[in-house]
Amino acid sequence: MDTTRELGKIILINGASSSGKSTLARELQQTLPMPFWHFSFDHLRDSNALPMTRIRSGEIDWSTMRPAVFDGFHRCLPVLAEAGNNLIVDHIIENEMWMSDLVKLLTGLDVFFVGVHCPLPELERRERERGNRRIGEARTDYQTVHSFVEYDLEVNSMQPNQTNVETLVDAWKSRQSPSAFERMATRE
Repeated sequence: MDTTRELGKIILINGASSSGKSTLARELQQTLPMPFWHFSFDHLRDSNALPMTRIRSGEIDWSTMRPAVFDGFHRCLPVLAEAGNNLIVDHIIENEMWMSDLVKLLTGLDVFFVGVHCPLPELERRERERGNRRIGEARTDYQTVHSFVEYDLEVNSMQPNQTNVETLVDAWKSRQSPSAFERMATRE
């Protein structure tokens, strides 16, 4: 391991399914002055890194496999950052246990935590139009994902994406310690 390499920075974007996290992340990746990976669970699912055909057919029980998949996803984030990779992670942090795990796993790293909000009627409209989500996921996420966290920045995806990107970049460039993750870590 190269110990002279600078640690990567993480911009962690949390919000309900269909809230606009990926759209924000893609534009952010093109705007930031340094290179960032855009990384999410969707990338694993959509690239067939996971055996999705067998999961969808019911041959493999997703509910049995799911805890290890997300534990592995969470554990790979600090490894990637410690290797010097900057990450924009878009994620749906579903519960307090996941949040607690992420706070512990990412201790000592530069994490800027962003909440993406979107009104429920719009989430449900987007969910229906996408056609690749289980109907009702957005409502469930809407009711929980922001209830047990503290953010460095919150944006509303009803605003123009470019406005949110500019706001985020400005806030990220002027970030100060203690970050939301540092504050949450003191409560662990």
